[in-house]
Amino acid sequence: METRDTATGLPEQELIERVINIKRVSKVVKGGKRMKLQAVVVVGDGEGRVGLGHGKAQEVVAAVRKATGRAKKDMVRIATKGRTVPHETAGKYVASKVLVRPASEGTGLIACPQVRAVLEAAGLRDALSKSLGSRNPYNTAMATIVALRKLRTIDMVAAVRNKPVGHFVERPRYSEAAESHAG
Repeated sequence: METRDTATGLPEQELIERVINIKRVSKVVKGGKRMKLQAVVVVGDGEGRVGLGHGKAQEVVAAVRKATGRAKKDMVRIATKGRTVPHETAGKYVASKVLVRPASEGTGLIACPQVRAVLEAAGLRDALSKSLGSRNPYNTAMATIVALRKLRTIDMVAAVRNKPVGHFVERPRYSEAAESHAG
């Protein structure tokens, strides 16, 4: 019998979970301070789906569980080209900006820990990235997801524009010298 994930309702599969950040936060109330823990988790299937979530609770385990559940609910599909991204893209979330570029095979992931966690969870193995602006872990990871959501493959663009893929592929140009010798 097939088991289903409670958060997404999809068939359960092996998901990659990465805890990006755990920090202690406090709320000042009349009687003093109330301490809680906040966790930021990225979840992906390693095949182009990735999600980010955060949760707060009294204990680390409960905060991570809440964050994981929210990340599973917010998973999005991204376009990939083999082990890398199809083209250069940039994403901005609040004050964090992230640039992601394709890389040749064998390069690996060159990225800060937050961006690396998102790219690994999405199943990418070769990419270059640059993080600009705020280095807030949640905002940086979210900016990465915003950038990845902008990715389009040539097949996707052709389908949207109702054109054949060959219309978008650059045709080789013939030089005048080659034409004069041919005829």
